[in-house]
Amino acid sequence: MSTHDGTSSDETRFTTPRIAALEAEVALSRQQLAATVDALSTRVDPRVQAQRAVDGGRRLVQDARDPDALPEERARARTVLAVAGGVAALLAVGVVRRLRG
Repeated sequence: MSTHDGTSSDETRFTTPRIAALEAEVALSRQQLAATVDALSTRVDPRVQAQRAVDGGRRLVQDARDPDALPEERARARTVLAVAGGVAALLAVGVVRRLRG
């Protein structure tokens, strides 16, 4: 069987430069895959997610209290904190009702 350039497929398939190029391509793909897996494992790590949530909460509180914060950031932070407080209060009421009755 011959390829489009006139060489046989057996010659093309087993040449050392071709094998070296394929091995380099596989090695590059492995490195890229390893980097992707590392990035994904960092993203889904519960400790990293918890730290991001804590940092976000601190930032919200700081923006809500900081008079130097931009007005839209301060308003957004206060709204988010008010909604979170309301949800927490509703959950607390639900837990108390469930425990009592």
